[in-house]
Amino acid sequence: MIEERRDPQVRPVRRVGVMMRPGSHHAYEVIRRFAEASERHGLELRMDPFDDLGPIEGVKPLEGAEDKVDLLLTLGGDGTLLRGARRVAGRGIPVLGVNLGRLGFLTSVPAEGLDEAILKVARGEYFLDVRSTLVARLVRGGQVLGEPIRALNDFVLHNAGVARVVHLDLHVDTGQEKEEIGSFSGDGVILSSPTGSTAYSLSTGGPIVAPSVDCLLVTPVSPHTLSVRPLVLPGGATVSIRAMEASDQVVLTADGQEGVRLATEDEVRVACGGPRVFLVRFEGHTFFSTLRRKLNWAI
Repeated sequence: MIEERRDPQVRPVRRVGVMMRPGSHHAYEVIRRFAEASERHGLELRMDPFDDLGPIEGVKPLEGAEDKVDLLLTLGGDGTLLRGARRVAGRGIPVLGVNLGRLGFLTSVPAEGLDEAILKVARGEYFLDVRSTLVARLVRGGQVLGEPIRALNDFVLHNAGVARVVHLDLHVDTGQEKEEIGSFSGDGVILSSPTGSTAYSLSTGGPIVAPSVDCLLVTPVSPHTLSVRPLVLPGGATVSIRAMEASDQVVLTADGQEGVRLATEDEVRVACGGPRVFLVRFEGHTFFSTLRRKLNWAI
């Protein structure tokens, strides 16, 4: 049976960090009600950010205190969870996603189930679903620039602004040799983790991959040829991508949220092996049950 990777180190939860979709009145009201009840569970809440909606009584700021929380609670949708996951990746802090949006594929519970979920977490009645992440490095003139960029779902290389075709050249390094994959023209390319296989990659014709599979997905976006199809590469592979024509409009986007504009001749190297992310799950909440409930898979 294919299943999520589970980490046995379930720890007691006392301090809970909270991230919500900025400006969301729904999320604000949910966390306000939860703050009133948190004392009954013996929990201390820290919230980020205190945006235009203002602070909540009894909730301390989270800024700079991530290492002092036992759990990160995200209120919004998958986008809010992805933002929170990148923030705590590699710190061993589990993430519990509460869905206030539409699909919420990665989130664990709806807003009305928050109290019950937190009670289960306080009792240790949950497991941690271990998810691998991706790391991208920007190379210019043979030199790696800045810090690595991390993503839980995917990296996308595409043209910014108006819809324009970009011509891309791809190579793969499996640890033994660097080999040319090929080149194509299209709207871009998606480098996806197994977690991200059900996101943008899926909508462009990529395969669904169970989260426990160690691999890297390469999914072309609207290629202008019938001979280019999605690739599934081993987890130890590094994919190098370069735009073939001079352009200051090519952008690398992480999880659809953070973008870096590339210079002419820049090379992007994407690989698995970033810091792990731990998602809180409850009994009966599995990858395939989520496929059936959220995507109507095989129904």
